[in-house]
Amino acid sequence: MATLIKNIGTLAGILPADVLRLEGSAMNEVQSINNAYLIMGEGSIINFGQGQPSQPEESFDEVIDANGGYVLPSFCDSHTHIVYAGCRDGEFRDKIAGLTYEEIAKRGGGILNSADLLHNTSEEELYQQAMERVNEVIAMGTGAIEIKSGYGLTLEDEIKMLRVIKRIKESSPLTIKATFLGAHAVGRAYTGRQQEYVDHVCQDMIPAVAKEQLADYVDVFCDKGFFTIEQTAQILEKAAEFGIEPKIHANELDVSGGVQIGVKYNALSVDHLERTTPAEIEALRGSKTMPTMLPGASFFLGMPYGAAKEYINAGLGVALASDYNPGSSPSGNMRFVMAMGCIKMRLTPEQALNACTINSAYAMGVSDKVGSITIGKKANLIITKPIPSLAFIPYSHQTPIIKQIILNGKLI
Repeated sequence: MATLIKNIGTLAGILPADVLRLEGSAMNEVQSINNAYLIMGEGSIINFGQGQPSQPEESFDEVIDANGGYVLPSFCDSHTHIVYAGCRDGEFRDKIAGLTYEEIAKRGGGILNSADLLHNTSEEELYQQAMERVNEVIAMGTGAIEIKSGYGLTLEDEIKMLRVIKRIKESSPLTIKATFLGAHAVGRAYTGRQQEYVDHVCQDMIPAVAKEQLADYVDVFCDKGFFTIEQTAQILEKAAEFGIEPKIHANELDVSGGVQIGVKYNALSVDHLERTTPAEIEALRGSKTMPTMLPGASFFLGMPYGAAKEYINAGLGVALASDYNPGSSPSGNMRFVMAMGCIKMRLTPEQALNACTINSAYAMGVSDKVGSITIGKKANLIITKPIPSLAFIPYSHQTPIIKQIILNGKLI
């Protein structure tokens, strides 16, 4: 079954199949075709080009008229925590009153608050709440997403979260990767016994997660007040025994050494990076690791924004992701993330789009399948209303420009 999208004003985000990430000056360009068409079949992009296809419209099973709008690859969101229970709007008042993320955590709030709520929520209810957020981000243009555990902090509740993520994988049209983040904080039962909790993560949690094949990646919150470099290394080495690839939370609260330990263990990405020095940039040179910045957390917590421009000028690639979670970034709107990339991080619209598509796809290990307009990749697409330019997308970031969403070649 073949579907034609005709009358595309601009088809943007075109890349060759062998380009899996963009670095340095390559991030400055978004290859586009004006007055274009695109053909989809069996969930994938079959062909595209300028003008009209050679075969007549009548030969297609379905024809979608873009009416002069843009067609773009769907956003890829490589860092989220959208499986959680309830919300933390009470802590919103604490933030307004001036308490920092660390101060709220020390008072027993933050991640531990979410862990308490999740413990008292059934697996079915957790799934239903998460699916509301999944459908929300789909409507805003996201086609691929990474989802972390980390609000369980006990063996039973971490497994519960990961089973919910597995169920979302099976029931949602999104491309989804699951990440085990048992080392998000120290569970309440281990208060004051952090090393014992790390041992529990290694000896009990990781083997159980691996036995059920619930996680694509492992993550550690390697930062001030959370887990040390040595503890991070211990967790990553144990995960490696089971073939689970690492990702790292690093440098959100301090220059933690998390970037360097991530590079040492070939992490797919190091995420947050609100705090950075030249040493982090040097550590990342020549590595497979994608620096991923989360401007939603900077916006919500009043923290510095990642130095994305410096990374790009140094020849590195940068990904942007939402960090959708109940405590520090309660939004999965990747268009707003793209806008913050431009407004707060001084990226060009082209750099920001690349950071939210192909590079974020790379940061979750799926850039061979999604993240660009490429023959053979999944037909995960955004069709906009007619707009004057690519820059209009982040410039007018609250204007409702999305006309249609296509995932796996099907209108949503």
